[in-house]
Amino acid sequence: MGDEKTEQSERAEPGGSGDGGAESARRRGLTRRALLLGGAAVGVGAVVVAHDELGRLWWRVPGVVKKRKEGEVDARGAQWIAASGANWRRADRPDDYEIDRVVIHVVQGGYRTALKVFKDPGHGAAAHYVVRKDGHIAQMIRELDVAFHAGSRDMNERSVGIEHEGFVDKKESFTDAMYEASARLTAGICERYDIPVDREHIIGHVEVEGTDHTDPGPHWDWERYLRLVRRERDRPARTKAPA
Repeated sequence: MGDEKTEQSERAEPGGSGDGGAESARRRGLTRRALLLGGAAVGVGAVVVAHDELGRLWWRVPGVVKKRKEGEVDARGAQWIAASGANWRRADRPDDYEIDRVVIHVVQGGYRTALKVFKDPGHGAAAHYVVRKDGHIAQMIRELDVAFHAGSRDMNERSVGIEHEGFVDKKESFTDAMYEASARLTAGICERYDIPVDREHIIGHVEVEGTDHTDPGPHWDWERYLRLVRRERDRPARTKAPA
């Protein structure tokens, strides 16, 4: 059943003679005008939404292919190792989705394990980057695309995910080389998308709303990490990554 108040308000008022009839007609006229104006506003809103959605999906139109270079990386020095196409989706970020977060992950395993599962179409998830203990970085998904890494569609669309070799309960997993390489990577991401270097915008997987993950865990040194990211961001002779 519909809402009773709504049903009553939509019933036409009976006509009448004299002032009562005129008032009734005036009210009906105002109601019809309000409906027309409201309908027009909804139509404009729908056009705006449709235009916004088309802006995000223009490159899916037959015959239109967004220019991409096979094996191209966003971070200088990273090695391209492609994730399965089932673990991410094509996008045109930041034109369609603003990038304003970096999400820090820990594999709960080794570097090779991360590469293996991210290349597995049955896994259903992958991060943009994987950082090895010695500081080597693999890029598996372009930053312009949406990686399935955070367990939240909204966070996936707005963030870049960085996976780190190691275990949340083993402090020794997080080496100096890893911290430094990851900090350079995050500094570059923050520079490219004008992301503030703070704990609101650089977060752990555990901080994503609705997640059941605990990484990067209690041994991840956030104070040290942000200090390193800021140092890299503010380096005078910083070499920018290729477009």
